[in-house]
Amino acid sequence: MPNDATREPAKVCFADLRARAANKNRTAKIKKLFEAAGFADTVARGDLTAIKVHFGERGCDTHISPSHVRAVVELVKARGGRPFVTDTNTLYTGSRRNAVDHIATAVEHGFDYAVLGAPVIIADGLDSSNVIEVAIPGKHFEKVKIAGDIARADSLIVLSHFKGHELAGFGGAVKNLGMGCATRAGKQDQHSVRFVVEPKKCIGCRECVRVCPAGAAAMDDKKAVIDKALCIGCGECLTVCPKKAMRIDWHTEIVPFMERLVEYALGAVIGKPGKTAFFNFLTNVTPDCDCVPWSDAPIVPDIGFLASTDPVALDRACLDLVNAQAACPDCKLEHGPDQGEDKFAALWKWTRGDVTFAHGAAVGLGTPQYELVKVE
Repeated sequence: MPNDATREPAKVCFADLRARAANKNRTAKIKKLFEAAGFADTVARGDLTAIKVHFGERGCDTHISPSHVRAVVELVKARGGRPFVTDTNTLYTGSRRNAVDHIATAVEHGFDYAVLGAPVIIADGLDSSNVIEVAIPGKHFEKVKIAGDIARADSLIVLSHFKGHELAGFGGAVKNLGMGCATRAGKQDQHSVRFVVEPKKCIGCRECVRVCPAGAAAMDDKKAVIDKALCIGCGECLTVCPKKAMRIDWHTEIVPFMERLVEYALGAVIGKPGKTAFFNFLTNVTPDCDCVPWSDAPIVPDIGFLASTDPVALDRACLDLVNAQAACPDCKLEHGPDQGEDKFAALWKWTRGDVTFAHGAAVGLGTPQYELVKVE
């Protein structure tokens, strides 16, 4: 793949949310973006086409609308493709850790055949053992563990809800590829940070003990402790701790984590040249990932939908659009960063979302340089 110095700016198509007629509704905008972004050649007749989404943890209701996913399903069918809607099982304990619970959660959130017009398939299998190792030219990895049904698919369309994330800073197309297309073992490869407890902050609520999938969190004299030998670095304790008593060495561990995430994203697409496409949805831009079992108030107003064949450029454009907004009142951005300020860095000061762009360019995943094209 070319390095960033030889790349032209990538085309990123954008549609706002204004509508005063049927041909301007959100489904119509998705179809126009599909054509404008050049996705028609992504799907060939007979292709088994994976449509990668995030079904949302039980309790989250700001995930992508199933009706928007159906619009993409219909576009794939119109080109003779055979679509399936897919995600992978989680590393942490929750409502999506195995395929049975995962599909049940998806159906509860409206992702079933009657709505989508396509089957829901959990790409890494019942217990995340459906895996294909993919060779990549990475800094941290020579091979990555990608969900078998995503790796085997002929084409891949990735639909991402753009929002915040406590470790990655923000979650968009790259995170949906890197973390979302990996098996559980692949997720653990990326998450090789280890957490410790700050005793002065711990209130002994036991939430970390409740959610830890590895049994690494325990109580000692009414305070939580983490067994580093058992910790798998999934970060679920960080998410649920009400006092943020969990910490890592942010200065040394976050950058390698982000680089590993980017390299896994490369592994999800490297075998599909010309056969991948990406939508980002800039609505309900919440502080947290859809992996948490709640939905906080959005940090900025709804902005629109974006599409590109370059996931790095797409995420860069989304970040710029979010940062250009004034913060919503009564949201987690308590001091309301002004227009132009980095919203996600204000939410999670330890994050390094910028590594997505630098390392994405370095390994050939994409370019942070983009041309924004308005689609009416």
